[in-house]
Amino acid sequence: MREDTIVEVAAGIHLVHGSNTNWVILTEGDAVTLIDTGYPGDRPDVLASLDALGHSPEAISAVLITHAHNDHLGSAEYLSSTYGVPVHLHEEEVAHARREFLQQVSVGEVMRQAWRPGVLPWAVHAIRSGGTADVRMTRPEPFPGQGALDLPGGPVPVHTPGHTSGHCVYHLPDAGIVISGDALVSGHPTSRIQGPQLLPDMFHAERANALASLKLIEALSADVLLPGHGPVHRGSVSEAAQRAQALAN
Repeated sequence: MREDTIVEVAAGIHLVHGSNTNWVILTEGDAVTLIDTGYPGDRPDVLASLDALGHSPEAISAVLITHAHNDHLGSAEYLSSTYGVPVHLHEEEVAHARREFLQQVSVGEVMRQAWRPGVLPWAVHAIRSGGTADVRMTRPEPFPGQGALDLPGGPVPVHTPGHTSGHCVYHLPDAGIVISGDALVSGHPTSRIQGPQLLPDMFHAERANALASLKLIEALSADVLLPGHGPVHRGSVSEAAQRAQALAN
């Protein structure tokens, strides 16, 4: 892996850049929380990133998923079925992970947007990486309770619907960090904007709710943003959410 692939954000907190999607590794001693798992094609890099930090898949206490799109759910079923790792999502996202329904941009919609800068190269990469593969889960689980989860890093799920119905960000209040999935990103191959922003409209199941969820992120006390796409953003997360709102209006 390239040296800049794994970014140490704080002690025990690492952002990993996959092919086009990020995941986060939280560690406490020998135990790991993995947040998101990239595309199916990112699996070797997921395993390599764990190994680079001195951990095996058996060390994963749980996988937390921000939302059940292929580029975030990619290796969740593999880790669950192969290593017995529990995979948790918001209760409204569990059926999505089972593929009882699908809230993901269609190939047809992508093709209608193919004239936009960056869309066609992104689409080719997405397909090659497993963006249309069957990644349905057999045993996704809702969060076991309210508030901070009893896992390495003590992440606090915050329901931020819009991108999908059950999308969640994860707040690390003691570290002042928000792991934002696709509710708030800092870049994307299909966007010409740099810095905090909403993803382009075609990616959201309900854009109005995605916009409203920025208010929920704005209320979180944090000064580091770890997005699902784009680099680490350092600075007030509240101001980052406000910027995304202003750009989207």
